Amino acid sequence: MQVPSSELKQRMHRFRLRMDRSDPDWKAAVIFGKVNQYYFTGTMQDGLLWIPRDGEAVYWVRKSIERAQDESLFSRIEPMNSFRDVAATIDVLPDNLHLECELVSLGLLRRFQKYVPANDIRPADGALAAVRAVKSPYELDLMQRAGEVHRRILEERVPTLLEEGMSEVDLAGRLYPVMIEEGHHGVARFAMFQAEVALGHICFGESSLYPSSFDGPGGNYGLHPAVPILGSRQHRLAKGDLVFIDIACGLDGYHTDKTQTYLFAGTLDAAATAVHRQCVAIQDQIAERLRPGAIPTQIYQEIMTSLDDEFLVNFMGYGSRPARFLGHGIGLQVDESPVIAKGFDEPLEEGMVLALEPKKGIEGVGLVGIENTFIVTAEGGRCITGAHPGLMPVY
Repeated sequence: MQVPSSELKQRMHRFRLRMDRSDPDWKAAVIFGKVNQYYFTGTMQDGLLWIPRDGEAVYWVRKSIERAQDESLFSRIEPMNSFRDVAATIDVLPDNLHLECELVSLGLLRRFQKYVPANDIRPADGALAAVRAVKSPYELDLMQRAGEVHRRILEERVPTLLEEGMSEVDLAGRLYPVMIEEGHHGVARFAMFQAEVALGHICFGESSLYPSSFDGPGGNYGLHPAVPILGSRQHRLAKGDLVFIDIACGLDGYHTDKTQTYLFAGTLDAAATAVHRQCVAIQDQIAERLRPGAIPTQIYQEIMTSLDDEFLVNFMGYGSRPARFLGHGIGLQVDESPVIAKGFDEPLEEGMVLALEPKKGIEGVGLVGIENTFIVTAEGGRCITGAHPGLMPVY
């Protein structure tokens, strides 16, 4: 399915307006990242997108030009053998250049500067994040459809997959084809540096408390120190276990994020149940605040200061380094702007989409809590991934 030409033009227009606002002296931006290339062109190839302040943007493609022309309605797509081809078309080389500083390696930059020798390199990351944060009706439609797929997977399909004695990897092996069958696009994309995620966190009992380098509240044992993702082959499901599944789901490039918990052939004690319910209440309190004009920093501070010291122990992560956020933007990547955390002071706008995930670790039980994806509206956050409060009993 091609991204409409009108959609691509509107995205480019909004990016240029944002660049004018954030750096009035900007001359040109070059986009190397495939996700951002897709956002502006509707295809992702081996190439670069050249965006001059004045003049026509050009998508230069090394491979595959045929596929780019087949998939994309972008106005100008040109073949490229090397960066020399790009430089040859630039009448006046820019004295400053914006690019994805969080992504582009020093080696790639130096190869590009050999032909486009701009020494004043400035970040385009903030402008790109801000533009992508506000979803169009076209994007919101895809995300709502992804959210319904996500709901079906976690609220209807997963309970039929659980079986006593299975390992976490066994569940992952059963879950992935179900996700594909339901419509998932097969990958979970993150902007986080060197993040590798197969499905997400699939955990039985206390395995969700095991520390992880991933910047989130949950953890898992993983397959091996060299592959610390997915789940464990050794950790097996027993009666009375809390099952914790935190996975992303996507449709045509756009993701939602959701966490569902299950009680397998048992019950949870009253204290742990009360903690879980408080996490659900926190999600609902944040969601009510997801209105245009609200400041993410203020939402974060209001929620955190409302919690007592006892509850804050192991809140948003078990152990020494809890996550310092309560929710995050989501779209073409799972971890986008804005973030419900300190330092995010730009007001929310209608059409932004955030995943809210208040969670707390409990020794002897695992990670309880919830996560769902919400659209910012004038009436507050509207959930698009289902309404089940978690601790779903499975017998």
